[in-house]
Amino acid sequence: MALMDFFRRKSSGDVAKDRLKLLLISDRANCSPEVMELIKNDIIKVISKYMEIDCDHLDIQITQTESDGSNGRVPALCANIPIKDLKHSSERK
Repeated sequence: MALMDFFRRKSSGDVAKDRLKLLLISDRANCSPEVMELIKNDIIKVISKYMEIDCDHLDIQITQTESDGSNGRVPALCANIPIKDLKHSSERK
C-alpha cells in the first residue's frame, strides 16, 4: 500500500457509506463504531507489512454464524481484502 493512497481523500458519499457500514457492523457486534474503525485500521496496518492491498475495495464485516458448540449464533469477523502484490522480505520494516 502506497503511503499516499492511505491519505487519499474520499468523496463525501464514500465517507458516508463507510460510516453507515461501520454503524451497522458495530450494532451487530455490540461494539462502538470507533472500536470497529480501530480494528479495521489495525488489520490494514498488519497486512500491509506483508503485502500491498487495495484499500478502496476492502470489506470488513461482522456477521452471525453458527457456533461449533451449543452457543447458538455468534459474531464472526469476515474480511475481504484484495491483494495487489506480495512484498519481499527486504521491504518489510
